[in-house]
Amino acid sequence: MTDSYRAGFVSFVGRPNVGKSTLTNALVGEKVAITSSKPQTTRRAIRGIVHQPTGQLIIVDTPGMHRPRTLLGERLNTIVQDTLAEVDVIGLCIPANEKIGPGDRYINEQLDRFPRAKKVAIVTKIDRASRPAVAEQLQAVSELREWDSIIPISSLTGIQLDTLATELIALMPLSKPLYPSDAVTDEGLESRISELIREAVLEGVEDELPHSIAVTIDQMSERDDREMLDIYANLFVERDSQKGIIIGHGGERLQDVGARARAAIEALVGKQVFLSLRVKVAKDWQRDAKQLGRLGF
Repeated sequence: MTDSYRAGFVSFVGRPNVGKSTLTNALVGEKVAITSSKPQTTRRAIRGIVHQPTGQLIIVDTPGMHRPRTLLGERLNTIVQDTLAEVDVIGLCIPANEKIGPGDRYINEQLDRFPRAKKVAIVTKIDRASRPAVAEQLQAVSELREWDSIIPISSLTGIQLDTLATELIALMPLSKPLYPSDAVTDEGLESRISELIREAVLEGVEDELPHSIAVTIDQMSERDDREMLDIYANLFVERDSQKGIIIGHGGERLQDVGARARAAIEALVGKQVFLSLRVKVAKDWQRDAKQLGRLGF
């Protein structure tokens, strides 16, 4: 480690589905945040850690900024506000293949509330737009405010990810490493597993349902031979009709969710997994402070 080593915190903000969690995973080089095409997939501030010779980047992946409609939505916004007040750099993600809209402008205006953080614009998904369209978007983004840096990237194809990491580290304060050199996240195993289960449930569900799904783990234990991990988890929804959707005809959908989740968990823990999923109803939990608390919000 040299005297010029830097370490600090960055948070990516943007409308839902601009690629914040995909970018976090691509920079870390490992899946630390679940991804889905559904809005509000991320519900906690998840830290991914990037290591470079010049420094260490701690990415705090937060829920998407939005105008809340439920108590859960308000709490997710609070997570974002609390995180942004603490980080060294805020990266506003705007996709290259969509015109800047009211949602992007709203979030850009919110950034004025966090004067201590440096501001970087990240134009994502450049693999999905033509070169002239990318150039046009970079120009439009540059007119939003004075940025410390503007960087076009593609998380899926890896274009400019090293450049982004290097530029972000250069904006960090001089510091010793904040995490051990082998750390990729500070998320506990149980919460990573519950998120992988939720990701499996989100695939292919109807638009209103994602917000209504929460996952808790009752029990997690290794068998005596240490060859298998037993996991007993609950999927909470808000109404009986949603319970039926999750279970599916003859339990087919729940079996499919279990198979997908189990494969992802086995890749994470490196051993076989027995996964038991029970679907339960917690009526209108998104709007109920007591139930939100029980479900970990």
